[in-house]
Amino acid sequence: MREIIFDTETTGLDPNTGDRMVEIGCIEMVNRVATGRTFHEYFNPDRDMPMEAEKVHGLSASFLSDKPRFAEKVEALLEFLGDSPLVAHNAQFDFGFLNFELGQCGHLAIGNDRMVDTLVLARRRHPGAKHSLDALCSRYGVDRSHRTLHGALLDAELLAQVYVELTGGRQIGLQLAVDNTASESAVQTRFIPKTGEYRAPRPHAASAEELARHKAFLGSLESPLWTS
Repeated sequence: MREIIFDTETTGLDPNTGDRMVEIGCIEMVNRVATGRTFHEYFNPDRDMPMEAEKVHGLSASFLSDKPRFAEKVEALLEFLGDSPLVAHNAQFDFGFLNFELGQCGHLAIGNDRMVDTLVLARRRHPGAKHSLDALCSRYGVDRSHRTLHGALLDAELLAQVYVELTGGRQIGLQLAVDNTASESAVQTRFIPKTGEYRAPRPHAASAEELARHKAFLGSLESPLWTS
């Protein structure tokens, strides 16, 4: 199964109030294994970069000024995404910006039926715990020491590792193989066949000698509670 793990960076929190996507990073996974194929682009938002946002991802208006507009890369992005499920952390946020940018280019929105939200998965699996990407990396031992700022491709790479753990780890789908070549004699060594013979139950009551020793032991104790 092919899936795309992706993350975005933006100028703010709401595309409907003028915020824009400035970076997208996508990781291709097949059967929960990264294939090495990625899609990564920065975009010129044609607006300023609020200081609060720049502190999060480090992308300045100056850095983005010579980058392509989203519309210039949309076809390549859609080709990479294909019709695969799209996995993101707090996916409603990323889908909101992605679909806004698609709409600005005259493309149809990507339906929520393709959305896989790892935040929802984490809340179900670890209720009451912290569910940020940093917290999940710590929980699953994913190395994020090189993450000093948010970055779409880097965060997608971290999320891909977290997603594998959230969905069962590297052994997901592992089946115990049945050895159909085993001989009848080999099977006989693993299973004890029923013989139909009746075996009397083993006695579990204490013998007279054991009872006498127990009574003598109790007599050596000073006011034992269980004899009162």
